[in-house]
Amino acid sequence: MARTNFKFEKRQKELAKQKKNEEKRLRKLGLLDENEEDKSEAEAPLSEADEVANWLSK
Repeated sequence: MARTNFKFEKRQKELAKQKKNEEKRLRKLGLLDENEEDKSEAEAPLSEADEVANWLSK
């Protein structure tokens, strides 16, 4: 059985946190429209973690 890569998970969590904080900062400055945020999430390609999970589930 494969071992969990905790460093990868931690890095992904940190990146998500940074992205969230950046979006929050832009929203406060009025540079990011909330509708644009929803669209970017819907149109965003699969993250590397999602691609690996999809590959492993095959």
